[in-house]
Amino acid sequence: MRRLKDIRPIELEDKKLKVLNQLKLPTEVEWLELDSYEEIAKSIEDMVVRGAPLIGIVASYGFAIGINQIFKEKGYIDIVESEKVLNRLKSTRPTAVNLFWALNRMWNKLTKYLAEERSSGEIVDLLFKEAERIDLEDYHANKSIGGYGQVLLKEKCNILTHCNTGALATSGWGTALGVIRSAYESGKDITVYVDETRPYLQGSRLTAWELVQEGIPHYLITDNSAGFLMSKGVIDAVIVGADRITRNGDVANKIGTYTLSILAEYHDIPFYVAAPTSTFDLETSSGDQIPIEERSEEEVKRCGKNLVAPDDTEVKNYSFDVTPASKITAIITEKGIISHVDEEHITKFLKYRGI
Repeated sequence: MRRLKDIRPIELEDKKLKVLNQLKLPTEVEWLELDSYEEIAKSIEDMVVRGAPLIGIVASYGFAIGINQIFKEKGYIDIVESEKVLNRLKSTRPTAVNLFWALNRMWNKLTKYLAEERSSGEIVDLLFKEAERIDLEDYHANKSIGGYGQVLLKEKCNILTHCNTGALATSGWGTALGVIRSAYESGKDITVYVDETRPYLQGSRLTAWELVQEGIPHYLITDNSAGFLMSKGVIDAVIVGADRITRNGDVANKIGTYTLSILAEYHDIPFYVAAPTSTFDLETSSGDQIPIEERSEEEVKRCGKNLVAPDDTEVKNYSFDVTPASKITAIITEKGIISHVDEEHITKFLKYRGI
């Protein structure tokens, strides 16, 4: 049994949030202290923090910090100002549903406490406790996802993963990378193939960095070599995360996920999605209805500070794509594995587990 250390991307200290600046990795480990909800909103927008579960967690802390700011400025909690905090944080990233799930949960707590006529100071403390609860729940969910998912992997397994789905994208441990961690910790002979994940290089900058910290064997590959490796029989399984899962099982995830699902299907390789149940969006019937974020053209035209395309070239920079449910072998959650990915089985699975 190998014992792996925990990597934590955030820390709460004196009602201020310290975040690991993921823009600086892997060359520099820098912690930033954020003490206003606007700073937290910017950190999400600018991808200082990223990953669907972590975005939700950080936003929940940001909401508590914002309500505390209102209390300090006014001496009471103003509902109109509170709604401004809520909407500002909701405006940061449109695709990852965990953001809205966490903020709605925080808003419901606030309105409940106000209706109960609790003191403003008590409400602030309770909101911080709720954010901490969301944080802790995510960590335990990740560990459960890892436990369920690792049984799907062979004793000797080469796994292709996309983007970053590890501790840096969650409260710790990770979703898809958490499955890999759990399999490696259990003693399985695991080798990870990390695609670079253009244009933001979350694979090469972040996933590879995490695997180095853990000592897990891995290779970094270019995005466009995945199909070749599959054709040579190198890849045994593909595991990815998710930013939103619709009622029928369509999955929004980092751009390039859909391509990998097609390649995996063609080469008869299992394609797994690992995500907490907070990533399910049962109000959205299919992937066609998911808002897909477009980001700055500079992310594509530059690598770091270096221009890699003509300055006058126009860019389409979609941050996510949608993988149809039919291309997914199974969805691994903290409540168990959904092995038939369609609306009927997803609805029954979640209802049976009280979600």
